[in-house]
Amino acid sequence: MRKLLFVTMVVLTGLRGNAQDVSVSKAFFRQGDDMNWARPEMDDASWSEIDITKQWDKQGFPKNNRAYGWYRIHVNIPKSLLSGADQQNVVIFEMPKADDVDECYLNGKLIGSTGRMPTDPAGYFCGVDIVRNYPVDVKKGGIRWDAENVVAVRVYNRGGSGGLFWRPLTLRCPNAAEGLAMQLTEENNGQSRCEVEISCDYASATNGTFTATLTDRETGAKLTSLTKRLSIKRGRPARVSVPYDKHKMCLLTATYTDAKTGKVLSESKQMKYILTPAAPATPRFNNAPLYGVRPGSPIIYRFPVSGEKPMKFACNNLPEGLQLSESEGALSGKIDKPCVLTFTVTAENARGKASQDFTLKVGENMIGLTPPMGWNSWNCFGLSVSQEKVMSSAQALIDKGLADFGYGYINIDDGWEAPERNPDGTIEANEKFPSMKGMIDWLHERGLKFGIYSSPGETSCGGYLGSLDHEQLDAEVWNKWGVDYLKYDWCSYERVREKDNDWGFASCVRPYLLMQKFVRQQPRDIFYSLGPLGGTQVYLWGIYCDGNSWRTAQDIDDTWKSILDVGFRQQAELAKYSSVGHWNDPDMLVVGKVGWGADLRETRLTPDEQYSHITLWTLLASNMLIGCDIAQMDEFTLNLLCNNEVNAINQDILGKQADRDRKEGDIEVWSRPLSDGAIAVGIFNVGDKDLQADMKSFIPSWEPAKTVRDLWRQKDLSADELRCTIPAHGCRYLRVY
Repeated sequence: MRKLLFVTMVVLTGLRGNAQDVSVSKAFFRQGDDMNWARPEMDDASWSEIDITKQWDKQGFPKNNRAYGWYRIHVNIPKSLLSGADQQNVVIFEMPKADDVDECYLNGKLIGSTGRMPTDPAGYFCGVDIVRNYPVDVKKGGIRWDAENVVAVRVYNRGGSGGLFWRPLTLRCPNAAEGLAMQLTEENNGQSRCEVEISCDYASATNGTFTATLTDRETGAKLTSLTKRLSIKRGRPARVSVPYDKHKMCLLTATYTDAKTGKVLSESKQMKYILTPAAPATPRFNNAPLYGVRPGSPIIYRFPVSGEKPMKFACNNLPEGLQLSESEGALSGKIDKPCVLTFTVTAENARGKASQDFTLKVGENMIGLTPPMGWNSWNCFGLSVSQEKVMSSAQALIDKGLADFGYGYINIDDGWEAPERNPDGTIEANEKFPSMKGMIDWLHERGLKFGIYSSPGETSCGGYLGSLDHEQLDAEVWNKWGVDYLKYDWCSYERVREKDNDWGFASCVRPYLLMQKFVRQQPRDIFYSLGPLGGTQVYLWGIYCDGNSWRTAQDIDDTWKSILDVGFRQQAELAKYSSVGHWNDPDMLVVGKVGWGADLRETRLTPDEQYSHITLWTLLASNMLIGCDIAQMDEFTLNLLCNNEVNAINQDILGKQADRDRKEGDIEVWSRPLSDGAIAVGIFNVGDKDLQADMKSFIPSWEPAKTVRDLWRQKDLSADELRCTIPAHGCRYLRVY
């Protein structure tokens, strides 16, 4: 029998209510992967000892990117753990965090996992920042009382530091209130309200008092308060509906107090709030009046015009070689010689008419004159993307009005590739895409563009075919299908560098430059988006590969920590690398329902954080690619993405990216000049507390005569309105002119 490692019995009183917990900080460790290592009888005598509160590379073990490691924790679990506990039918295994994904086995039985391994059908998903508490049934969970148990933890590390960290393994019984769970769910079907549900998972029945309070965070005023007596039983949760005003920044605090024990369960939630006024029913153009194309390339452009449908489009001075569809407002055709063409497009519906003078620039370096706006499949569908999902998402883009605000790209990410190439080396789509060309033609008929994904390596990030040694063939197939956008990720190309023992700067550039050669040979415009790896500083050399955009940070996820890292910290001082047609890209938008596969959920970003996310990305002149399921997009998310004045900052034809002007405590100020001489200013509170601020003091080159416009509310501000509350993780977005 293996000697037990560092088992501590901790005596606790009060909050948890149980007599003692079991805590373990050490384990036996081995890098590699073998599912037999989950078995309790497996001999781990030759394994190394390790501290589970620190990542493995901080203890002398190799980082080993894209690798596995196993921990085996031997622990005696005394039956006395149940003595005096409020609840004696469950033991909570409080686990360390895992960098990046874990599976936890108790005596060979899986008791919990967080994140998704690369082999998961839904694709890899990082779970590094998620707290892991795995409940185990006392009778059925396989606990060996007063005997040795083996907790085996399998960890996958995608990159950088890896392994368990943060806290020891602690075993405890839950207290009386822990059997209760409170869930706050917003509903916006007609009336805005929050549905509060209090359920009892494994506790006995409870009676108590429920209180809900709504507070306006901008003014501090208490808006509503209600109190109810509740009785909650297993399988019979209590539900309370709390209405709120969606046009105010309402903070809901819900509290339940157990009458018998006095234990309190409390949750707070910032309700979604809508700042942007509704678009008028009359036609309104919502685009930059400029588009670029190379000579001889097919033109695919949809005029984004909001207003009541149906709508008719017309142009009396349309240049020869162009066509404009009357019903969709889709511009098509081809111009063979370099030129600058200006013409007037009119949109008319039952409520009125609007016109726009539009310029088409035809020349060799005219791809991506403004950052691309559209949708990418990865953040919602992951590797489960299919032709049906793509077409339904495109239709939703039109039906929900996103296409009316400039979102014109429909991009699929990884997961479309066939398992093998054709005998002649050409690539095909897999069975999920029965007619790739037919789907793309369908998109083009509606004025939408199509994007695809590949890798310079042998395989993609999801294990599908990459373009290595088939670059020209792939570019030619994409041209034949009608592809308008290529996301070229790094993924397995690292193996080529290892094989060649080539770690120089040129080895990062070489595969992107090679694909650029063949992409630009095609007789159509393909926006060229470069992936984040191969050296993370792609912005230093992306322009020399004729990249139209390049990732400037690691993959984003829907947490405030990620927005801070990817957005605020890693984009500062990068403005000098961005220019018209060559954009910095901090990754896709993580608003709405996301999930990286089959299980979609609401973004974990608060409403304040989502406003900051969109504000910063538009200031950065970033690619604006929606990552959520468009079909499930709610009113708040639509409002967030369909503010024409906010989007106009992103699409400003001067093309100057914002940079950080000032950092003062938790306040960060980012600004960019605009083509009409105005400046756009984002004032962000990156701290955890609401702050009172006089925005005038944060506006660069302030002059009293200037006009200040609140872009989210679409209103000019008085001097008094410049003194305001900036919520924690929130912002104010201004146009100063």
